[in-house]
Amino acid sequence: MRTGFPDFRLGSVLATSFTGTLSERHGDAVERIPVPHRLVDWLAVSGLPVGSCTAAQLDLARELRESIHAAATAAALREALPASAVQVINDRSVRGRAAAILTPEGARRWRLGSTSRVEDALSVIAADAVSVIAGERDGRLALCASPTCRAAFFDTSQSRTRRWCDMNTCGNRQKKARFQARRREMPGSAE
Repeated sequence: MRTGFPDFRLGSVLATSFTGTLSERHGDAVERIPVPHRLVDWLAVSGLPVGSCTAAQLDLARELRESIHAAATAAALREALPASAVQVINDRSVRGRAAAILTPEGARRWRLGSTSRVEDALSVIAADAVSVIAGERDGRLALCASPTCRAAFFDTSQSRTRRWCDMNTCGNRQKKARFQARRREMPGSAE
């Protein structure tokens, strides 16, 4: 993995994990795929290895990412899905060549061919987004409670009441802020 870039925030759901390549959307945004080779890295760690990526393919990926984020946000808020986002997701979904395979453990994985392109990997991400946004999975779309993040994530907790996209970042940041605020409010606290 190349150094000098922000770490990836990987989740268990491909589509929402992909939207996490841009975090802190309502604060100081963190772009995790700023250059084409960084998208190649993200695809590899997500099980969708491709050989290379051009600047134009990175633009396609970012357009898909933002479309998934817009549609997932609307779905989480129970609002109408933006027509332009739906169009981009559908267009990317049908343009790739990938096969669903069954692992010996009984899980579905995607396999790209030996000459796969970024477009093939994007079609897998788009198909995953369709499945999540359409409500075909056991869970619910939610938005991170962090006011600077507001990332869409897929909540599969038993109670479906998860508040943070990632407890190790947004959740801990909010807990730390609450703790520090309580300390400041306590009489005689040393700062």
